[in-house]
Amino acid sequence: MKTETTLTFTGDIGFDKYMKDRWSDESLLDEKIVSFLHDSDHVITNVEGPLYSGERAADGSAAAALTHSMDPGVRHFLQQIGSDIWNICNNHIMDAGYEGISSTIKYAHECGATPLGAGMNIAEASAPIILEEAGGIGMIGVGYQRACRKADENTPGCFSWSDLNLIRDRIETVKRSNRWCIVVAHAGEEFTALPSPYTRERYMQYLDMGADIVIAHHPHVVNNYELFGNKAIFYSLGNFIFDTDYQRSQFGTEYGIVLKLFLDENGFTFKPLPVKVDRTTEKIICCDLPAIFTDVPAAEYEKLQSLAAAVLIANTKRQLKYMRPNDFENATEEDFVKNFYEPLRSGRVPGETLDMQIIYPLSLKAAEGLWKTSLLTEVVEYMRSQLK
Repeated sequence: MKTETTLTFTGDIGFDKYMKDRWSDESLLDEKIVSFLHDSDHVITNVEGPLYSGERAADGSAAAALTHSMDPGVRHFLQQIGSDIWNICNNHIMDAGYEGISSTIKYAHECGATPLGAGMNIAEASAPIILEEAGGIGMIGVGYQRACRKADENTPGCFSWSDLNLIRDRIETVKRSNRWCIVVAHAGEEFTALPSPYTRERYMQYLDMGADIVIAHHPHVVNNYELFGNKAIFYSLGNFIFDTDYQRSQFGTEYGIVLKLFLDENGFTFKPLPVKVDRTTEKIICCDLPAIFTDVPAAEYEKLQSLAAAVLIANTKRQLKYMRPNDFENATEEDFVKNFYEPLRSGRVPGETLDMQIIYPLSLKAAEGLWKTSLLTEVVEYMRSQLK
């Protein structure tokens, strides 16, 4: 068994829309990024959609705007960057149905890679990946309700982040014979600066169950991290290779973090490589570290969560204007609030996902100004810049 190892994690990868066919561009990634990836024992990529050559939604259609699938040739790119673990637990892996997830798993195996967090049934989806390094590492992948369609005994899909009994079982099983348990989570609210209270609480539950590190993506923007001694939560790595009009309507979606963990039996350290989609060339380049990527401990989070909620509400309004301009381009605050409090609001899972009935009241508390007492002034300015 190797006594130490390096694991490198990317944010979201989607080779369609503006990134269509860019996988074949040998100069797509800055050489420093390529070197950072290759200098790893394992590379874990979030493959945001199926590798599938079948029929897709017609370009320009409403369905096409929010569905993602990729040319199967993408597998060659993933091989070239050294990706041997494909996280396929996300809200787009089922965009091409049974055939799409089936073909993705087949291509992963052909490339010598292991799929994580989704499968042809719940046994496959929830199965930990075990690496016999650094005292043993077990890794599971989970995805948020409802969009990460849940696998069951006979149905393909994802390992739900809400299947807490089974998650606890998998974590405890991993920890019985391994030093480390890592949870890769595809969850959290899109375009948020800090995690929502219920997202943070859920990840804390995983640590309480025995997990050591949670690494998340899905918000499409970089979030903070939080350290707890020899444990950590990285709330969102943002985008790696992903660019759509939907993304461009929001702040910060061109940025991401490629995160390297250095693990041995005694502890871990990490190194972030900040990256950016250059939207003039559609290449991935290095950039400065976003101010939001910093440790935000509990005391500071309490001060900042209302401001973060205000940012999320502002970005959600922007999202509604983009998706439904006829309804929301000239909407009043009353119109937005009506949408936020709609009991069957699209995608809402009470207390878990898109619950604006929690986020909106919290956002109103920003007017009380507790965030002004925060010591994290750069984080405050980062968030306030999205409200100007």
